Amino acid sequence: MSKTRNKFSPEVRERAVRMVGEHRADYGSEWEAMTSIASKIGCTAETLRRWCREEASRRTAPAALAADDQARLKLLEREIKELRRANEILRKASAYFAMAERARDTFGAARDDDGVHRRPSRGSGYRADLP
Repeated sequence: MSKTRNKFSPEVRERAVRMVGEHRADYGSEWEAMTSIASKIGCTAETLRRWCREEASRRTAPAALAADDQARLKLLEREIKELRRANEILRKASAYFAMAERARDTFGAARDDDGVHRRPSRGSGYRADLP
């Protein structure tokens, strides 16, 4: 068990923090408002200051996190769009080369020893063979 115990309920803490915000304008500084309110509820001014800072961080943390998440989400969506575009290009290129390969096999392109594709000779009846 911890050595310190919470002397004040969460409701008292929330009310004290709310009072600091409401009565801040009545005092010369925030610290003066905290000192005055702390003495009325029976805690130290430093304790009340800590409660106020914790509440402020609780309020701002989700907004900051949300803005950071939104920026990251936008970046990831852009990356997904680029990857989908690249995949579509690769899919079309693959289909094009597969079709070219099938056409070459179908029409029987001849290959010399040097690896160059040449049109196969057509034998008799070709223009060069005509009288």
